Amino acid sequence: MPPTSFTLADFDFALPDELIAQFPPAERSASRLLVPAAEGFSDLRFRDLPQLVNAGDILVFNQTRVVKARLFGEKASGGKIELLIERVLGADQALAHIRANHAPKPGSVLYIAGVAATVIERRDALYLLRLAGTVSVFDLMEAHGRLPLPPYIEHTANAEDDARYQTVYAREPGAVAAPTAGLHFDEALLATLRAQGVETAFLTLHVGAGTFQPVRTDSIEEHVMHSEWYEIPPATVAAIKAAKARGGKVIAVGTTSVRALESAAQRAAPGELLAAGAAETAIFITPGYEYQVVDRLITNFHLPKSTLLMLVAAFAGYDLMRALYDHAVAQRYRFFSYGDAMLLDRAT
Repeated sequence: MPPTSFTLADFDFALPDELIAQFPPAERSASRLLVPAAEGFSDLRFRDLPQLVNAGDILVFNQTRVVKARLFGEKASGGKIELLIERVLGADQALAHIRANHAPKPGSVLYIAGVAATVIERRDALYLLRLAGTVSVFDLMEAHGRLPLPPYIEHTANAEDDARYQTVYAREPGAVAAPTAGLHFDEALLATLRAQGVETAFLTLHVGAGTFQPVRTDSIEEHVMHSEWYEIPPATVAAIKAAKARGGKVIAVGTTSVRALESAAQRAAPGELLAAGAAETAIFITPGYEYQVVDRLITNFHLPKSTLLMLVAAFAGYDLMRALYDHAVAQRYRFFSYGDAMLLDRAT
């Protein structure tokens, strides 16, 4: 099926509400792992991953850290507001989504936990804010913010979420959504993988709220992707090149790692595999896309009609994607951020 023949309806599926995971499993690596097999599918546990990868392979993780980006405050008039910090631009500046009865105008002042924030301008759906005083945006979020759980998780973030909606290797603060494929890894599993000769490498892509943005056009080619900031260190580029040279597989942990790696491949100089450094990406991967870097993918189960589901279909093949999701629903896998995972090979 050529990519131009796909419509949004091709990426829809029926999902019972009770399969949407509301809480994490008791143990990270106890989640289920679905793997395509020679005949049908293998229903495993995530802790079985070491049996499925080889010495010389390299796992590429997104080490972004989720910030407590949901804040509450009020206008000068007293009207209540809710903010979701999308991106920190500096110590005193940020881009934010604002929910209010009436949209604030440029020049107006908002108060967040007593800290004044001036609305500088509007940028599409976001507002540029500048804080007054000496409190930084990160300090304000850490002291007064809440973890921004996805819209399909129905409870307010609590202490368990503060720990579990974060990977064990999270380092660089800036995401408003977790790179959820990484939530299944615990320190014991990482140690086992390293002991058997599987390498690890890290990049950073700060996941934005746009990851939950629905596709609203029947023709998927008309969808405009949100932009996200990423950075790939030179050491990660070198490690991936070395893995490729020795015949190892590049295993992306999550779609955010895929987006960063494939974006860096598009920026690479002639004859190079990847471009190191920081950049913005609005890459939209749909069936027909030719992957340049990633050989295998660990990913959770994604929302119907989502761009991430399209990315998976482009990676594994559309028909296999449909069969995987049919199997997962029939076998009562847990879906979305706190749900289960699958390990996929790139379609050839």
